[in-house]
Amino acid sequence: MLLTISTTHRPATDLGYLLHKHPDRVQEFPQSFGTATVLYPEASEERCTAALVLEVDPVRLARRQGRKAPDFSLAQYVNDRSYAASSLLGVALADVFSTARSGTCKADQALADSAIPLEIRIPVLPCRGGAEIAHRVFGPLGWEVSAEPIVLDEAFPEWGDSRYVRLTLTGELRLADALSQLHVLLPVLDESKHYWQGPDEVDKLLRSGGEWLAGHPDRTLITRRYLGRRGGLTRVALARLAELDEAAEESLEPAAEEEVLQPEERRVPLNTQRHRAVLQVLAELEARTVIDLGCGPGQLLERLLKEPGLTKVAGCDVSARSLQYAARRLHVDRMSERQAERLELFQGALTYEDPRFAGYDAAVLMEVVEHVDPPRLEALERVVFGAARPGAVVVTTPNREYNALYEGLTGMRHPDHRFEWDRAEFAAWCERVATTHGYVVERRGVGEPDETHGTPTQLAIFTRNEDRKEARADA
Repeated sequence: MLLTISTTHRPATDLGYLLHKHPDRVQEFPQSFGTATVLYPEASEERCTAALVLEVDPVRLARRQGRKAPDFSLAQYVNDRSYAASSLLGVALADVFSTARSGTCKADQALADSAIPLEIRIPVLPCRGGAEIAHRVFGPLGWEVSAEPIVLDEAFPEWGDSRYVRLTLTGELRLADALSQLHVLLPVLDESKHYWQGPDEVDKLLRSGGEWLAGHPDRTLITRRYLGRRGGLTRVALARLAELDEAAEESLEPAAEEEVLQPEERRVPLNTQRHRAVLQVLAELEARTVIDLGCGPGQLLERLLKEPGLTKVAGCDVSARSLQYAARRLHVDRMSERQAERLELFQGALTYEDPRFAGYDAAVLMEVVEHVDPPRLEALERVVFGAARPGAVVVTTPNREYNALYEGLTGMRHPDHRFEWDRAEFAAWCERVATTHGYVVERRGVGEPDETHGTPTQLAIFTRNEDRKEARADA
C-alpha cells in the first residue's frame, strides 16, 4: 500500500518537522500485520513529498485475527490487502504519524496550527460506491477531489471499472486535520475493517473526527460505514454527534441501507431542541444584541442571523479553526455590507477579561461550561458575569443523570467534557453565581423529560437584578 503527502509550502522541507520524520532518513515501523516505512522521494525548498509504504504479511494478519474474525476463510490469505489502501493503512498512518495528528510541533508550532498547501495521493483505493462517494466524503472538508476509476482489466474494457479508484486530494488544510480525516475515511471508503469493532470504536471516531464530522453533510453515511453498520454503535455515535452540531437532516435511527429514505416524521435532535429553546428565551428577553460565547463552528450564529429583531450578533471562540468553519458556514465572504455590519467574529478565551465581551443585551453559553477545567470555571464566571456583565446570560449544559438512558454510553457524553453536572449540582452552581454577581436565575429543561432522570439538557436564564428593578419601575 502506498500513500504520499506533498507540499509546496516554502520551505517545503518543513514537512519533515510537521511529520516528525527526517527527510534524509528511511524509517521502518513494525506493525502487528506487517511493516510501515516512511521515506521522502523528493525534498527540496520548492516541493517535498513524504511516502508511507505499508507491506502486509497476510499470514501474520490471518493468525492475528483468529477464528472470531468475520471472514475466517481463504479470503484472509487471498485478498487485496497487499496493495490496496484500507483500514490497515489507516491504522499504520495513525501509529506512524501520531504526533503529527495531535497537531503539536515543538520546532514550529505556528506552522502546525496553519493551513498549508497539501497534495495527497493514493494510487489504489477501494471505494465502495465509486468515485461519487469519494467526492461526497472529502469534498465538504475543503479538498479538491480527483477520483479516477481503475478499469477492471485494460485488455477487456467492456468489463467496466473495478471498485478501486486512483485518489488525489489537493487543498490548503492543517496537516493534523488532513491526517485525522484520512484515518477515519480510509476504512469508510473501503468499508471493510480488518479488526473486531467494540464499543470503544465510538470514542475513537469522535476523537479523530468529532470536530469536522459533526458538521459534515454525510455524517450518517460516514458513521455507519466506519462502525461496520452496527446499529447500536451507530445510534450512540450519532446521538453524541448531535450534541456537537445540528442533525436536522438525519435520524438517530439510521436506515439499514444508504438508499432507504428516512421517514417523514422524525425525532427532533437534541441540538435542534436546544437551539429552539435558546431562541425562545432570547425572544422572551426582547434582546436586540447577542453574543455567542464559545460559538464553535457557528450553528447557533446561523440561526441568530435569521432573526430580524437582532441588530447585532457576535461570536467568540478560542479555536481559530472553529471560527474559520463559522465564517464558511455563514458565507461571510459573500455577505452584503449591511449584513456584515450585524456580525462580528473574533477569537478570545472566556477565562480572560476582554472588553469585546461587554455591551450586549444577552450572552449565550451553550454547551460550553462543561468543557472548562473545574479550577478555571471561577475565572469564566468572573469574566462573563462580573466583567462583561450582559443584561442576561443563557446557559445550557448536559444533565448527567440522563446519561443512564443513552444505550452504550459509558462515562461522559463527549471526550472533551471536563465534568457533567446532575440537576442538584447545576442548581447549586446557578444560585452561587447569581448571588455572587447580582443576577437572578430561572432554570428549565430541554428535551424529552424522564420521570426519574429529568431532561437531557439543563438550561438556566440569568438576568441582572437592576434590569428587573428597572422593568418593574417602567411598568
